[in-house]
Amino acid sequence: MQIHALDKAQLITDVQLGDHLSHAVTQGRRSDFALMLALLSTDATETTPLNPPYPEKATEADLRQALNLPEPTRLIAEEKDYELCGTQADAFHKAGIASARLNHCVAPSALHFPAIGTHNLGEDVYHNLSGHQRRQLAAENPTTTALDPVNLYHQLVTAKRYQELNIQA
Repeated sequence: MQIHALDKAQLITDVQLGDHLSHAVTQGRRSDFALMLALLSTDATETTPLNPPYPEKATEADLRQALNLPEPTRLIAEEKDYELCGTQADAFHKAGIASARLNHCVAPSALHFPAIGTHNLGEDVYHNLSGHQRRQLAAENPTTTALDPVNLYHQLVTAKRYQELNIQA
């Protein structure tokens, strides 16, 4: 009795099986054909990694550094963008479009300049409001200054002096 195992068979090609493989196909012996095919195949668990290593997803900062790309342009303007755009406009009026383009490439400004003081409404919407509605918005969202507890006493004394001066005048 001969025991066949995948590691003992040492089959390389179907030529080593002779005509047994073709006889199994033509005679419809599925089990024999499956056994011979299994003997020819390598063990999938020996060659295929069970837990394939997936590459870590690269972050945007890593890709920018690898591809030597500049930082993305800001979408919403900050305080410094207003001064920067003023400088670019001045460069355009003095030296033309090439100078303005150079200034923009060196220090890009933001893409969107929202209106200031419109209570997060669009500029067109805010200007269509009546005066009463604007006052209501101002009352709902008061702009209070932050209290400075260290200098609070000094601020109160200064405010009282100005109040006394206004009363006398």
